[in-house]
Amino acid sequence: MGSTKEKNTQNDTNVVLEIEDLQLGFGEKKVLKGFNLKLFKGEKLAVMGRSGSGKSVLIKCVVGLIEPDNGRIEVLGKDISGLDQNMMDDLRADIGFLFQGSALYDSMTVRENLEFPLRRHTEKFNPDKTDKMVQEALEHVDLEKAIDLMPAELSGGMARRVALARALILEPKIIFYDEPTTGLDPITAKEIVNLMNEVQKKFKASSLIITHDVDCVRRFADRIILLLDGQNYVEGTFEELSSSEDPKANMFFK
Repeated sequence: MGSTKEKNTQNDTNVVLEIEDLQLGFGEKKVLKGFNLKLFKGEKLAVMGRSGSGKSVLIKCVVGLIEPDNGRIEVLGKDISGLDQNMMDDLRADIGFLFQGSALYDSMTVRENLEFPLRRHTEKFNPDKTDKMVQEALEHVDLEKAIDLMPAELSGGMARRVALARALILEPKIIFYDEPTTGLDPITAKEIVNLMNEVQKKFKASSLIITHDVDCVRRFADRIILLLDGQNYVEGTFEELSSSEDPKANMFFK
């Protein structure tokens, strides 16, 4: 089982993200060694791997924060290697990113944190509609009353909800989740996953989640890719991989 098992039979015209032969190293350490991935429209895809396996680096390559050594990344039909900074910024307006640890700006209120992506993407920034957009984004995560709080006044779960609202405010076509349940207690983690599922139903976006949280994957993902030794070792549904007789695949679900 040393190669990717193609399970998804959707038409390639429904592909919103394609990664082909992605390679990346830091010095002598090779993190990604020919990684491949397709994310389909409306799909919830999880990439699982051990700590340090390259999961978060993978997402940073996709949004242009890190340049890979080799390979092709196509997002919403655009090869990002051919995009200049302005074109990349325009593409990022269609991508929501829930950062690991929420990554809210400590010096800004919740309102200002949500306004920040609107101000960056001026074509979507209308001062007359900003308040409404912020309110609606907070309503999606049930935190309307937190609008004027500072990040230091938020619990871990509230901060994660605000970060999700910020990721949603531009109504993205793709949402990236980088370890969305890390640092949360089990009850709050389940609440966040339930919220992610609700968001999926409302926005019909495609979702790529990077995590090692087995319960999160079980409750959220349509399909799972296991990232091992820099490659997509195998893919399948939760039921298929959790019951696999392959010890390298099964070890993630014990």
